[in-house]
Amino acid sequence: MQEKIFMVSRLIEIGRYDNDWPIQFEEEAAAIKKVLGDNCMDIHHIGSTSVVGLNGKPIIDIIVVSSNPSASTQQLESLGYEYKGELNIPFRFYFSRPGFHLHMYMPDSPEVQLNLMFRDYLRSHLDACLEYMQLKQKLSDEQKHYKDAPPMFSHYTLGKNDFIRKILQQSGFDRLRLMHCTHYTEWEAAKIFHQKYFFDKVAIADPYTWTFNHSDHVHFVLYKGSEIIGYAHLQKWPKCRAAMRIIVINEDNRGKGFGSYLLEQCEKWLRMQGIKSIHIEASPEAETFYRHFEYVDMPFNDPGNYPSDSEDIQLGKIL
Repeated sequence: MQEKIFMVSRLIEIGRYDNDWPIQFEEEAAAIKKVLGDNCMDIHHIGSTSVVGLNGKPIIDIIVVSSNPSASTQQLESLGYEYKGELNIPFRFYFSRPGFHLHMYMPDSPEVQLNLMFRDYLRSHLDACLEYMQLKQKLSDEQKHYKDAPPMFSHYTLGKNDFIRKILQQSGFDRLRLMHCTHYTEWEAAKIFHQKYFFDKVAIADPYTWTFNHSDHVHFVLYKGSEIIGYAHLQKWPKCRAAMRIIVINEDNRGKGFGSYLLEQCEKWLRMQGIKSIHIEASPEAETFYRHFEYVDMPFNDPGNYPSDSEDIQLGKIL
């Protein structure tokens, strides 16, 4: 399945709540269940159109829980959906057609619980619902200042980040979730992880900030609830190989299994991209950690010939 680049090109207009939105969801959900059959384990109405009285875009957002998302493309295409890739959420299968956005996840995905808790909090807290409505209108009104150079995610979308994180915290959402760096707070966290835990040790400024804008380099942050607690930097290499450049959990959250989770999620994501082996130059202190996860002695063979630390241990794993 080939991922497509999705660029925001139209201004987002906020409309008044429409009583037909729940009806549109039910009709679409029935059609989706029919074509997916047993591959549709559950289906949910999310987003602004799922909260009675909340103004929003006239787009019905739908979550489909599936045990085999990659097998659903052809069936959804028969309904007019187009696959758009995962965008900023690893392991999401995102589809759209006029009037509908469909987000497909595996049953264990924290994104399902996150969206349902966010939706249900707005449904039960009128003050939060009104605050969200005012914020969305403000962001919509501000779009004209950004329309000449639209980013992958619009000012409107990125501007909701702080509010969403606040509501998730108030709702009690506390699961671990992996995210591509997208929002400026995530990129700032990536820079801090880079500098504090690696380059401050050798008293130099981070020489690899250029990787933040390079397609071969992948930057993840790990959330626990609404807090960023970890970071990973991967590099895709030719011949279905990849390097783990950096993986780190902040000091306050070490010794709790979060590093293991982050490593496992990175490996899972790489496998889904068709990567066959992952390689790392581990410090002596980290060697035991990687060997616990079945990393073995394996030549690093960096195609870029970047300098290595003579004390590092070259390890790898067949995925």
